[in-house]
Amino acid sequence: MENPTSFLFSGLHFNRKKFADDFARFSGKSNETVVEKEEEVEPEPKPETVVVSGGKKRKRKGKTEVNVEGFSVFKTSDSVVDVDEKKKKKKIQDVITEEKKEINRQIERDALFRKKHGIHISGHNVPSPLQSFEELSSRYNCEPYLLHNLAELGFKEPTPIQRQAIPVLLSGRECFACAATGSGKTLAFLLPMLVKLKPGSMDGVQAVIICPTRELAAQTTRECRKFAKGKGFYVKLMTRELATNGDFKKMHCDILVSTPRRLQFAIRKRKLNLSRVAYLVLDESDKLFELGFVKQIDLVVKECSNPSIIRSLFSATLPDSVEDLARSIMHDAVRVIVGRKNSASELIKQKLVFTGSEEGKLLAIRQSFAESLNPPVLVFVQSKERAKELYRELAFDNIRVDCIHADLTQTERDDAVDNFRAGKTWVLIATDVISRGMDFKGVNCVINYDFPETASGYIHRIGRTGRAGRAGEAITLFTEADIPFLRNIANVMAASGCEVPPWIMNLDKLRRRKHRPRRDSISTKPKDEEKEEKEKEREELLKRKKKPRSSKKSIRAKSKGKAKGEKEEEGSPKHIKKPGTSKKSITAKPKDEGLATSDKPKKKKKKLPSSDPITTSQKSPKKRGKKRSLTEDSPQQSRK
Repeated sequence: MENPTSFLFSGLHFNRKKFADDFARFSGKSNETVVEKEEEVEPEPKPETVVVSGGKKRKRKGKTEVNVEGFSVFKTSDSVVDVDEKKKKKKIQDVITEEKKEINRQIERDALFRKKHGIHISGHNVPSPLQSFEELSSRYNCEPYLLHNLAELGFKEPTPIQRQAIPVLLSGRECFACAATGSGKTLAFLLPMLVKLKPGSMDGVQAVIICPTRELAAQTTRECRKFAKGKGFYVKLMTRELATNGDFKKMHCDILVSTPRRLQFAIRKRKLNLSRVAYLVLDESDKLFELGFVKQIDLVVKECSNPSIIRSLFSATLPDSVEDLARSIMHDAVRVIVGRKNSASELIKQKLVFTGSEEGKLLAIRQSFAESLNPPVLVFVQSKERAKELYRELAFDNIRVDCIHADLTQTERDDAVDNFRAGKTWVLIATDVISRGMDFKGVNCVINYDFPETASGYIHRIGRTGRAGRAGEAITLFTEADIPFLRNIANVMAASGCEVPPWIMNLDKLRRRKHRPRRDSISTKPKDEEKEEKEKEREELLKRKKKPRSSKKSIRAKSKGKAKGEKEEEGSPKHIKKPGTSKKSITAKPKDEGLATSDKPKKKKKKLPSSDPITTSQKSPKKRGKKRSLTEDSPQQSRK
């Protein structure tokens, strides 16, 4: 072992220039030199000179790099740039995550707020509900006049349907909303129009509101004018005169309120242009989508061809079939439901009263009015005939009673509604013509004298009371014939928190069947007097609706006589009609000089010589062109 180092470094090659110091320590040199070198203090690293732009030199201390896997203690200038970029990215990511967290927090707050007010929604990116009306100015730049009008009309805080439906429409989304009666749906679709539309535009109609009845359309027009007071909006109601004689090209109209049939007539006959409509509202949409209005609604939807139009549907009842139809005409719509779907207001106290028969109904209502009458009271019946009969019966009980039905003229219907609102009428008997949407804020009680046809009809009827936070009462009379249909009404009562007898809940539920039976007459008068009164009513209706017309036969005879140049003389012969006709026979001679015998009327059918003018017969007007009576001046006789 003379050379121990050879054994250590056998088979290896060292770079002596690079590892000179290390190699000297293990070469064969004396230990002194090794010790001396070990005892030497390592000199400090010399500062390196770095040339900077401009010719100046800057000293920089030397640096030693110690590399660890995945980590560097000293970084170069390139790594410093990477760190800055990473910091910027990190800041951006932190901002994004913070925004996401804030959005999630807002979603949670909105969900808690909706749960508090009973608001149920479906759809993506639904706007946050309104906390107060003041948010309209901060979120949607609402003008101060509108907030001033709301304060004057007594609107302090938005109702649940207004809290959610207004932001949805203002954000440009379509919606179909379902809320209880008296919850403020009218303001929910009127307010977005007044915020977004420009008043006094000359481009044509900007918004269309369709209502199922004329009374509801008139009421919506009045409410819209109240909210738009002081801004100059042109709000028009489609009346009969406007539909038939209106010049829609020169008419200034921002918001048009109409019934479906009048609007259809104006589109087809008067060429009303709806291509620039920005808002289309179907109020009481479940009624408008019934068979009687579907064609008119289809026409209106097609005529409103603006690609940026916002459609909305509002009703207190929203069946599944109506939802399917709504989704077919709407895009990216939001569904808003307040409370339970297809339910009555919880502020209404509901009762069911068994009367046995139709006679028992009249006794029950008279007894209730005699014991405690808390006007105003609305009484709903099945048909207009029954409304007239009940009106006659209650008119003799010293009660200020009036009725409204379809046979009345528009002025009479308006007067009946106005008198009821003014307090001149205590009891108003009505059909379902005013069961939807009509706002009677002071109605204390609703009586269903005749059992409602459907559950939705029941909800709309009793919804005329208990409006705008007030309490109300609803009484439904039923007979033996109505018992099979009690379950449908009992479910509505139970859903709104009313007590229902258990035997009613055990009845079978009838689906998709309307209850409109034939009922006995309400009137207690003899049948002869009833027939006379009905005949008088029919005559009065005919006088109102139909104008007196001159007979077509006399007009035709005059026109033919003038065309042929015939001139009748005082003693000229005239034709005699067949016996049995309504018109009297006209003769040129007095009755005592007549030659026609009444014993044998059949002989009058024979053609007699033209010299006897009295016995010539006159044919019916249908056959007058083929067979004419022969006279001396007739052309047929001259030909013969």
